Amino acid sequence: MFLIAIGPELAARVFRHMEQDEVELLSLEIARQRQVLPAHRDAVLHEFYQLAVAQEYISTGGLEYARALLERALGPAKAGEIVERLVASLQVRPFDFARKTDPSQLLSFLQGEHPQTIALVLAYLRPEQAATILSALPPERQVDVVRRIAIMDRTSPDVLQEIERVLERQVVSLTGANLAVAGGVDALVEVLNRVDRTTERTIVESLLVLSPDLAEEVKKRLFLFEDIVHLDDRSLQRVLREVDMNRDLPLALKTASDEVKQKIFRNISKRAGENLRENIELLGPVRLRDVEEAQAKIVNIIRRLEEQEEIVISRGGKDEVLV
Repeated sequence: MFLIAIGPELAARVFRHMEQDEVELLSLEIARQRQVLPAHRDAVLHEFYQLAVAQEYISTGGLEYARALLERALGPAKAGEIVERLVASLQVRPFDFARKTDPSQLLSFLQGEHPQTIALVLAYLRPEQAATILSALPPERQVDVVRRIAIMDRTSPDVLQEIERVLERQVVSLTGANLAVAGGVDALVEVLNRVDRTTERTIVESLLVLSPDLAEEVKKRLFLFEDIVHLDDRSLQRVLREVDMNRDLPLALKTASDEVKQKIFRNISKRAGENLRENIELLGPVRLRDVEEAQAKIVNIIRRLEEQEEIVISRGGKDEVLV
């Protein structure tokens, strides 16, 4: 409705800043609109104006500054609604300044802090930043910090603001609402997928002692079956020599993406490919649990071969160079 209201020329300019799938979905919705009532159009434009003003306030003085100005103009209820919607749509998160700061500078301030404080900050950083800082911590602190990241749930905004304020003041001196949600196992895995293999192994082995259930959950997520596409051809061929080609691989590929299937077929012989396709067709309907078990078997093979240094799993962040 907004794009219709602003007209095709401005709408086209907006489209240039969007992904192709977003353009396609919006184009489809525009095509489905038979008419836009003037009252609805005005309401949408007014809402857009309010959000734009709120965003400008946030950019100028932060969330609380924006909330205070909007409350004077619109009242507490409407101001709170606008700020909450804008925060959700813009993904405004604490420690925004820290995500623009060199990890080595952050490390100099964080390494002396309590593990809970370090965990809180790392949970809000970009995964590659958090990985750099985590790798530089002593092993015993690494384990304590990642355990706290994994079990973290909600943090009081007052606590967040105080830690952010102190850290920002320290960084600046050197370099010239609702409960906030961060952390969790997913956030931890994002970080561990970017640290070096030695750091990852040390952390996971220590977690196995401190919290076996958590360690197993992390290990399951560190490498997923779909990540096979990131293996180089030589490593994948080594993995396939260990896989049951007649049972486990056909089952595992039942729900796999086309990209994974193509990767597999490119790394086996023509005859083996024909047999694999035939075995997949002969399976017929299968239980999802059986598919997941077959995929888990293959992932375990990959993890074992990596630990034995027979294959290389590409890590996020910088390109790996093999010599």
